[in-house]
Amino acid sequence: MIKHKDHFHGSDLEKIEQIYGIKKEDIISFSANVNPLGISPKLKEGIAANIDCITTYPDRDYLQLRKCIADYCTTESDNIIVGNGSTELISLFIQIQRPAKALILGPTYSEYEREIALGGGKTIYYPLREENDFVLDVNHFISKLSEDIDMLVICNPNNPTGTAINKQDMRKILDACKECDIFVMVDETYVEFAENIDEISSVSLTRTYTNIAILRGTSKFFAAPGLRLGYAICSNTDLMQTMNQRKDPWSINSIAVIAGTLMFSDKEYIHATRNLIAKERNRLYDIFAKSKRFKPFRPQGNFMLLKIVQDGITSGELFDRCIRKGLMIRDCSTFPYLGDNYIRFCFMNPEDNDRLAETLLY
Repeated sequence: MIKHKDHFHGSDLEKIEQIYGIKKEDIISFSANVNPLGISPKLKEGIAANIDCITTYPDRDYLQLRKCIADYCTTESDNIIVGNGSTELISLFIQIQRPAKALILGPTYSEYEREIALGGGKTIYYPLREENDFVLDVNHFISKLSEDIDMLVICNPNNPTGTAINKQDMRKILDACKECDIFVMVDETYVEFAENIDEISSVSLTRTYTNIAILRGTSKFFAAPGLRLGYAICSNTDLMQTMNQRKDPWSINSIAVIAGTLMFSDKEYIHATRNLIAKERNRLYDIFAKSKRFKPFRPQGNFMLLKIVQDGITSGELFDRCIRKGLMIRDCSTFPYLGDNYIRFCFMNPEDNDRLAETLLY
């Protein structure tokens, strides 16, 4: 197991407030990777109008919510399971699969390894290489798969590198994993921010592959981390039946049900989000690509990884410089395979992005 260091999470604003004496209301979090537009206006109005929903239990099978998600993802509602954030579903999938040995593409989100360890499993990493700009060499990766691996975990687009595996390459991976009897869990938390979502998302592959489960949530794209609404897409009937049997009843509250039926259908909000992120992603990549201080890695999600190439500057020093101006970035020295010369930030509103770029570059 790789040792993970402590770090400030994007939600740790109270800790920042205590240490730096900055009110959390005055901090712009470039670390949390949350949609800068805030929640959908349709959602805000709809919850206010339907607040009485909390006087009744939600539908235990969440039929309407699952249909809304299925329509949004262009899949079948029978292949949808909802949970209390994608974290609950990640935990459930791992508990049910109980991998003795799991393979994870790294550097990535540490929660996967933690859940595997809690179940008594061992984790090994396949490192994404900086010399390849952290883009996966699919053929080399497939050559390393073996029958003693029970589960493969992929974050796509990957956090923190921002790189992604396209659907054609994912199909190759699934075919190879099927031969080795490896179950594949794909975390698509950031795929909705991608400009070419149809080329990256593996949702359509769930129709022909039963050895894959896709996880998504509403925390990042829909800016609703406090809602705790996540969902998974999988066509493995036996696995989904076991998931439903093991999952706590009513893990999604009535407000989250109403929210889901509203946010997934707010096409204007979805379109505005994708346009904003696409524009800022391209603009900021170009800005940092011209810098002699940083090397940016071209991102597919709503955040960007930077390597500090100028001597004498560390990720911790840049974090401190930014937070003192109320700008919270991610010090990436805590990720496996990344040292103290990497930082990550998400794309916010243009004026806030300009403030951050000026702070980092000058």
